[in-house]
Amino acid sequence: MPAKPAPAKSADKDDRRWFLVKVFSNSVVMAWTAFTAAIAAMTLGTARFMFPNVLAEPPNKVRIGEKNNFEDGKVSEAYKDRAIWVVRYQGKIYALNTMCTHLGCTPNWLEADKKFKCPCHGSGFYITGVNFEGPAPRPLERWAIFEEEGQLVVDKSKKFQKELGQWDNPESFIKL
Repeated sequence: MPAKPAPAKSADKDDRRWFLVKVFSNSVVMAWTAFTAAIAAMTLGTARFMFPNVLAEPPNKVRIGEKNNFEDGKVSEAYKDRAIWVVRYQGKIYALNTMCTHLGCTPNWLEADKKFKCPCHGSGFYITGVNFEGPAPRPLERWAIFEEEGQLVVDKSKKFQKELGQWDNPESFIKL
């Protein structure tokens, strides 16, 4: 009678079965696995950062309506969400940037006081945009404004600064 092969040892069977458990319970292997996972996550995060979700920029040109839609001595806050205050004052219409020249906060128009007041650090600006109180170092900036097909259009790609003498530029206001 041929001899029967000896059955495999159960200890050898257990060693093969628990090989992965023994390898991954090793602290050095666990540390390298965590390190590799962290580097992979950082690399993916960096790659994701390079492709932002923004698909389009808001338009630079904003139609704000007709000249007679704006009252003399008043500030229109209808376009404040687009960083524009429309002011009609002393025979001119101009568009002011809503960003304070101190640290970029958005001042509030106080109709009773006829001034812009920044809530962050207390800068004050006249209706013309000229600073008169607080830490703001210079007046508010004006956006370019022009008339097209009977409508006023604000062009936010062009800024005008008073301290550079640019407020005299005919593109910075509409003469009535």
